[in-house]
Parts: sequence; structure tokens; C-alpha cells
Amino acid sequence: MNDTGVAASPAPGRTSHPVRLGGLAVTGFIAALVATVATTLAAALARAVGVDFAVSDSGETIPLAGFAVVTGFFSVVGIVIAVALLRWSAHPARRFVWTAVSLTAISMVPPFLAGANTATIAALLGLHLVPAAVMIPTLARSLRTRCGERGS
Repeated sequence: MNDTGVAASPAPGRTSHPVRLGGLAVTGFIAALVATVATTLAAALARAVGVDFAVSDSGETIPLAGFAVVTGFFSVVGIVIAVALLRWSAHPARRFVWTAVSLTAISMVPPFLAGANTATIAALLGLHLVPAAVMIPTLARSLRTRCGERGS
């Protein structure tokens, strides 16, 4: 606030808090789009080489659009976590990497429980790593840039 009671702009060379959060969100959404496309293309390639993605005894298969929707949804969850950590953590990049890697490891359990064949399980495990390989480094780098944190 300046002495007239009006909110003053940030000091020169400093970005305001909403700009840091908005920049992170924009970076995250671009990465989410890349992760979604890459995962869907990888699933299409796996299907082309014979992976059926049947996940139950009834023969129900995961459609390609399902990979896109789930990847997009969980990428947005990752963005929300990154934004929250930027807002409330002293070391957001380090905490984000720890959280995201832990959640990725946990996400590797359901393919084993899906009642799928070995090829489908292997493909699903790989398809969990594709968006993680895009989202985690991108958001961690963006967090480090925005908060001045050194490598995690």
C-alpha cells in the first residue's frame, strides 16, 4: 500500500504472486497437452502392435479416448499440487518431485489388479511413465525457476 491507501505495484524486477502461479499453470497446461498426446499416441502404437488393453474377464477394453481423459485429468491434478506447493511450501520443487514420484509409484499398482494379460500390464505400466516423464520434470523446472530453488 502506498500512503494514499491504494495498493502499490510490486517492486521493479519482482513478479507478483498471481503472475508466478499463472505462469506455472500455463506451463503445466502446455505440458499436460503434450503428455496427453504422447500417451494417447503411445497407446495407439501399443494397440497397433497387438496389445488389446482388455482389463477384465469380460473382454472390456480401454478405448484410446480413455487414455487421453485419464492422462489429462491426472496431469491437471499434478498442476494443482504444483501450484499449491508454490503457494505454501518453502521448497516447492523438491516437495513436488517427491510427491509426484510417490504418486506415480502408487499408480503402478492398479495395472496388476486389472485382470489383464502380461502384454496389457506391461503396456499400462509404460503408459503410466510417459506422462510422468513429461509432467514431473517440466513442473519441477518451472517451480525452480519461479522460486529460485536449486536442483532437487
